[in-house]
Amino acid sequence: MTNSSSISQFLLLPLADTWQLQLLHLWLFLGISLAALLGNGLIISAVACDHHLHTPMHFFLLNLSLTDLGCICTIVPKAIHNSLWDTTTISYMGCAAQLFFFVFFISAELYLLTIMCYDRYVAICKPLHYGTLLGSRACAHMAAAAWASGFLNALLHTANTFSLPLCHGNALGQFFCEIPQILKLSCSHSYLREVGLLVLSICLGFCCFMFIVFSYVQIFRAVLRIPSEQGRHKAFSTCLPHLAVVSLFLSTSTFAYLKPPSISFPSLDLALSVLYSVVPQTLNPLIYSLRNQELQDALWKMMTTCFSAALTCQFSSVQCS
Repeated sequence: MTNSSSISQFLLLPLADTWQLQLLHLWLFLGISLAALLGNGLIISAVACDHHLHTPMHFFLLNLSLTDLGCICTIVPKAIHNSLWDTTTISYMGCAAQLFFFVFFISAELYLLTIMCYDRYVAICKPLHYGTLLGSRACAHMAAAAWASGFLNALLHTANTFSLPLCHGNALGQFFCEIPQILKLSCSHSYLREVGLLVLSICLGFCCFMFIVFSYVQIFRAVLRIPSEQGRHKAFSTCLPHLAVVSLFLSTSTFAYLKPPSISFPSLDLALSVLYSVVPQTLNPLIYSLRNQELQDALWKMMTTCFSAALTCQFSSVQCS
C-alpha cells in the first residue's frame, strides 16, 4: 500500500510489447506530430499574415489551431520519448502538468468549436446582423472566454485529482496521464468529488453538443430556403468543414469515455485515446483547407513568397561568393 506522498513517478501504458513495434509507433507518432505542426502552423501563419483572412471565422480557426498544437505538444513528445528510450515512466509533477495542459486544450477546443458553430449560425441565419453580433471586440471576448473556461476547468480537475490519496500503485492504463486512470488508483471516498466534477464537465459538453445540433438544424433550414443552387452550395461549403471537425472530435471522445466496460481492453483503449487526442488535431487543418478557397489562396501565396525569397537569398549569396 502506498499513498500519494510516496509516489514520485507513474508508469504509463507502453505503446507495444516489443522493441520493433515501439519503433513503429515512434515513427507513426513522429509523422503525426510533424503533420500537425506543419498544418496548424501554416494556418496560424496564413491567418495572421493575410489581411483578407482577418474575419471572425478565420480568427476562431486560428485559435482552434493553437489548441490543436497544444494537445499534440502535450502528449506526443512524451510518448515519442518513452518509445525511443524504451521506458514507461513519467514524474509526478510531469503527470500533473500533462493532465492540466491536456484538459486545458481539450476543453478550450470544445468551447471554440461551439463558438465557431455560432459564427456559422449568425452568418447564414442572421447575415444582416453579422457585423454587429460578431464584431472584433465580441470575437475577442468569446475567444478569451473559451480560453479562460478551459483554464478554469483544467485547474479544478488537476487540483482535485492530485489531492486524492493514491494507494493502488502507480501504474496507469493509458499512454498519457488521464483523469479516469488516476481515479482508479485512489482508495478514498473523496474521489467522488472528482467524479462530480467530471459529471459537471460532461453536462457542459452535452450542452455544447445540444447547442451545435440546434444551430445546425436552423442552419440547414435556412440553407434549404435559399432559391439558387449556387447559393445553397456556397452556404453548405462553409459549414461542412466545421461539421466534419465537430463530428470527428465528439464521436471519438464520447465513445472513448462512454463505451461499455465489457468491451474495454488495453489495445482498444489505446487506439481510442489516439483517435480523440491526436487524430482530430492533425486532420483539422486538412479538413478546413480543402473547401476554403480563401485559405488555400493565402497558403499558396505565403508558400510561393517564402520560396521566392529563399531562391533570391540563395542567388544573392552565390553572386557574393
